[in-house]
Amino acid sequence: MGFIKFLGSAGARFVVMKQLRASGGAWLKFKSTNLIIDPGPGAIVKVNSCRPKLDPCKLDAIILTHKHLDHSGDVNVMIEAMTEGGFKKRGALFIPADALGADGVVFSYLKNHPKEITILNQGKFSIGDISFEVPIVNLHSVMTYGLKFYLGKEVVSFVSDTRYFDGLIDAYKNSTLIILNVVFYDKRKDYDHLCLDDAIKIIEAIKPKKAVLTHFGMSMLKNKPHILEEQLRAKLKTDIKFAYDGFKVDLKV
Repeated sequence: MGFIKFLGSAGARFVVMKQLRASGGAWLKFKSTNLIIDPGPGAIVKVNSCRPKLDPCKLDAIILTHKHLDHSGDVNVMIEAMTEGGFKKRGALFIPADALGADGVVFSYLKNHPKEITILNQGKFSIGDISFEVPIVNLHSVMTYGLKFYLGKEVVSFVSDTRYFDGLIDAYKNSTLIILNVVFYDKRKDYDHLCLDDAIKIIEAIKPKKAVLTHFGMSMLKNKPHILEEQLRAKLKTDIKFAYDGFKVDLKV
């Protein structure tokens, strides 16, 4: 029925620039609809090297949660692919307002390629077989939005980059699968990113059927995600997975 494929699990500038983990974002397929979330640097390479291969020309939508380079580096080439070089006016681009304007990340000559461009903000959206909402505005240095997908009986939430705040738990409380961008191992108060303790607090409060942690910075990699995964599974008695490049979650809905 569907799946989520992690084309990368890198977060923060040093992991991305050194490509210690790939930074291609995530591909979501549900029924006959395909979309990519946050196609960072290398996304076009990752989709074409996947086995089985993912065809970027079959994309129905591209979603940017925000304009930072590790989330948007390949947005232009993915627009080119989705529209077959602009020869087919098709597909949708969902994007924050500041990622589209004068200081945005989409080239001007590409803005007429997609069939539709939708500005993200709090609210409900749909594309093909997929319905989703932005339940709350994240606390980050640019306009940033998390995503909550309604896929049959599953509620799949992507909590993109944000500082922890209490509203996150209420916004995502009915998630059956929650995907958390966890950049830091320890809290760093001067940065708008989740740390591991923040992720634990969210998982304990929401109690999803499955939680996936991804978007790791250097401190998370140094603390060995595969070991942290074993420790958290035992501690929280929850199905927790620390994503790796190419990791796939099947959606049984």
